[in-house]
Amino acid sequence: MSRIKVLQIGKYYPPYKGGFENSLYTLVEELKDRFQFQILVANTNRKTTVERLINVTVVRLGSLGKIFSQPLTLSLFFWLKRSSSDVVHIHLPNPLAMIFYLIALPPGKLVVSYHNDIIRQRALMVFLKPLVIALLRRAAGIVVTSDNLIHSSDILRMFRYKCYVVAHGIDTDRFKATPEIKDQAEKIREGLKRPLVLFVGRLVYYKGLKYLVQAMKDIEAALMIIGAGPEGRQLKTLAKVLGVQDKIIWLGEVSDEELPVYYQACDLFVLPSCANSESFGLVILEAHSFAKPVVSTDLPTGVTFTNLHQKTGLVVSPKDSDSLKEAVNLLLASKELRDKYGECAKKRVKDEFTKEKMAREIARAYESVML
Repeated sequence: MSRIKVLQIGKYYPPYKGGFENSLYTLVEELKDRFQFQILVANTNRKTTVERLINVTVVRLGSLGKIFSQPLTLSLFFWLKRSSSDVVHIHLPNPLAMIFYLIALPPGKLVVSYHNDIIRQRALMVFLKPLVIALLRRAAGIVVTSDNLIHSSDILRMFRYKCYVVAHGIDTDRFKATPEIKDQAEKIREGLKRPLVLFVGRLVYYKGLKYLVQAMKDIEAALMIIGAGPEGRQLKTLAKVLGVQDKIIWLGEVSDEELPVYYQACDLFVLPSCANSESFGLVILEAHSFAKPVVSTDLPTGVTFTNLHQKTGLVVSPKDSDSLKEAVNLLLASKELRDKYGECAKKRVKDEFTKEKMAREIARAYESVML
């Protein structure tokens, strides 16, 4: 029996850094022995490149730039017209891919991963909503990361009968505290000589980092920020204005090999997201795999499923620096509480959020829509 051919359409793909990109890469790597993948994503320049591996072809389409966070990859239409895949798997939001798909109508069963509604560009959503509905009507299956996402989205509620709930999964072999990682983490802690709070992610508006920077006025700890993005300069200016610049360590982007060391080194992790664009919070799972409690925000998305209040960490109101401060200080004051939440979190990752579990459920969805 020949392999099922799956066309994956996303915005970017590693080494580009991002939660969706990492999750897609993990999925493909886990399933490439069972399926044949072609991946269509944007390049970060105008050049189109094709990388052929065993059962995986990665096509990075030349991009003319961005508009409304959308890479302008006009050649995507022609790649869709030439497609002969059995399954076409589109990751939303991706307006250009959606429009081109509806025009090209390539063969193959359509699967849509609906990561989140378009939040910031509400005027754009007025135009796009009929197209999203048209796309989801054509879909044989819709993949969402949690029931919360279905409940919070007017569009998804219309199609809940064809939704598959598949949580993101991580590589627990990569995110574990080896002796070498523990040694490196201990050196970081010895150098700081104070508690360490960690944030990992792109420096973009919906991460809510400005509220964490504001909270640092009343938190006696170091805040380590890993990531880069358009909000970086503004956040550094805010830190200086508030007089907390000496508490914050800006590391920028770090390598995949270095990242686990910082998870191991921290006392707790904070994800202060302030908008529904934060649909899941993959970094929460990465921190949890090191038995670190997490402070996150109460959004009507998968984030409150990823981090359970008073079980794996604390959940506070979004856009509320006082609530962030109180939650962080509560955890810093009690090692017993940190250990309790952290151990529960680590066990939950192993039980519910592994890459193997995610891959099994996506494979089941592909095979189901092919029946």
